Amino acid sequence: MEFKIPSLLFVLVFALFTLAWHNPGLPPGEFETCLDLPGAPFNYANIQLPAHLRLPNVEDADNTPAGNPVTDAGATLGRVLFYDTRLSANQTIACASCHKHELAFTDEAPLSTGFEGGLTGRNSMSLAMARYYQNGHFFWDERAATLEEQTLMPIQDQTEMGLSLEELESRLANTEYYPPLFEDAFDSPEITSNKVALALSQFVRSMVSYQSRYDQARQTAPPGPPGAAPWPDFTPEENLGKALFFDPNRGNCAACHGTEAFIAPGPRNNGLDLVSEDEGLGGVNGNPQDIGLFKVPSLRNVELTAPYMHDGRFEQLSEVIDHYDNGVQPHPNLSPQLRANGPNGPPRRLNLSPAERQALVAFLETLTDESFLADERWADPFCETMVSTTTPVRQDNWVVFPNPATDWVHLRLDLPSDQEYQLFLFNANGQLLKEYTFTGKQFSLQRDGLPAGLYHLLLISEQGQWRKPLVIQ
Repeated sequence: MEFKIPSLLFVLVFALFTLAWHNPGLPPGEFETCLDLPGAPFNYANIQLPAHLRLPNVEDADNTPAGNPVTDAGATLGRVLFYDTRLSANQTIACASCHKHELAFTDEAPLSTGFEGGLTGRNSMSLAMARYYQNGHFFWDERAATLEEQTLMPIQDQTEMGLSLEELESRLANTEYYPPLFEDAFDSPEITSNKVALALSQFVRSMVSYQSRYDQARQTAPPGPPGAAPWPDFTPEENLGKALFFDPNRGNCAACHGTEAFIAPGPRNNGLDLVSEDEGLGGVNGNPQDIGLFKVPSLRNVELTAPYMHDGRFEQLSEVIDHYDNGVQPHPNLSPQLRANGPNGPPRRLNLSPAERQALVAFLETLTDESFLADERWADPFCETMVSTTTPVRQDNWVVFPNPATDWVHLRLDLPSDQEYQLFLFNANGQLLKEYTFTGKQFSLQRDGLPAGLYHLLLISEQGQWRKPLVIQ
């Protein structure tokens, strides 16, 4: 099948180009960027933690691999990547869009909004204290074996950010600021998706919350475990909540959130439902005994991380307390910590009084770390925020990358692969320079001596025609 461009159509196409591109320049999204980074990197690698966060049961839970320790330069690069909307296909979404600093790196919506307006399958989990999840797995269903593996998955997810790793590398390489940042972090300006994963992981593992009222009171409290005695810097209500939290015969919350990081070592089934519509870990590994088990996030800053649970079903902390008080369901895989009379017993019923339920909420609110929420180390480094608050713009049916380009130009089509396509390349004056015919979802063309400047691509198929600018450097 052949496609022809009649002379009249050519004139119309050129006129459309002229109208659409009366002000030639870099294509949308390729704007001048201002970064506000310190002259010397912030301290990420050697944060001085209080003694209670250096206890063996906390340090032994650290999932940092030997091959990717947190460095100041690596976490700085990770910080820039984390806030950069270039990591999404249409440059509207960054990691920080769903993991907001002021909310302890979670989202206030039950389900987060992706780059084309779609919704994620689960609530965005807080990233604070992620390094202290002992088994090192990530996502609610623990499908990522490591944080390094996890960081690249949202970028490629077709609901969340929708960018291929090849496009990611090309896009970052065509900026002025990334090659020096990669050089500082990895002693080479070469940009690879593996290095992106390493840097993002370093930044996330650096997110340690350690200056809450709980931490301050812990350091002036009498020696001994936190539930042993009232603390002088707590109110009577907060001390009651603390006692309930740590008492194995009352609240027993510490059975899961047991270290000073307030995070469990592995997944749990907390009896949200009698039958699990979302199978969690069991849906990943196929083990029936793991159906309904989910990763356990840290309770630090929990006051700010609503809505709660993997599906965001609870809007208030009081609802969470009510669930554990008298709402736990007898799921076949209910975790033993939530059972009475042994590992096969019925769900525990705490029978808390209204004052006790409120005291637990008051204690949990002492875990809010205002310093962490305001610390510039974890804040947006762009002078004008790149994290969009506008409605995401839907993409069309094809992507051109890298753009600007220096040698090869690649096309990725979200169109039928069995059709024949014609591609036309015009210069800025509307002169037809090259034409190509191809089938499939991918096509590449070489610069082949073209001078630097603005060009236009026209793609035609049976379904229609589409135009894009192309900048050659």
